[in-house]
Amino acid sequence: MTICYQSGSDAVTGASDEWIGDGLDATGTDFGLWVSGIDYIAGWRDARESADRLNRAFLGAGFELSELRAVGSTYDDGRGAVRFVGWPGAVERLAALLEARADGDGGAA
Repeated sequence: MTICYQSGSDAVTGASDEWIGDGLDATGTDFGLWVSGIDYIAGWRDARESADRLNRAFLGAGFELSELRAVGSTYDDGRGAVRFVGWPGAVERLAALLEARADGDGGAA
């Protein structure tokens, strides 16, 4: 699983074209041709399920999906990837929650 952080209003609000593809964009510097025989859909489906779970956790922790959101995607070899984007303030709050969790039980997950 990969987590990528991106700041800026386009990263969270959906103002860019990348938001529409929900991880299946086919433009930009990361674009590559799909290779025959690689099951990209299975990797994306697994990543999407994990992203949905992470988004439910974000909501349960008091975040709005407009400030912090996970998206399912794939690598060029078909492996699933989960990326999240968020406002810097929301990411700082998430980091504080994770740090408090780690400090509270010796760092065990």
